[in-house]
Amino acid sequence: MSLLFKSLLYFALGLSVCTLVYADNSVRNKEIADRFASCDKNRDGKLTKQEAKGCMPRVYDHFSYIDTDNKSYVTVAQIQALASK
Repeated sequence: MSLLFKSLLYFALGLSVCTLVYADNSVRNKEIADRFASCDKNRDGKLTKQEAKGCMPRVYDHFSYIDTDNKSYVTVAQIQALASK
């Protein structure tokens, strides 16, 4: 194989992997947003520890870690950011 062909092949493989990772992140973020919406009983865009208790047990278990500002609630963006780490 020529060097150019190998380079193009590796580039194409890398691009496809990046696309898959983006798709996985996109799907994960949508799933988090959907689950968050179903748990946010008062629809205020904030999830309290009590709201998370039976609905999002991993968020409940790590609530103080996610609630970095100690506001007694977390947002969907905070959960998504943590999930992408």
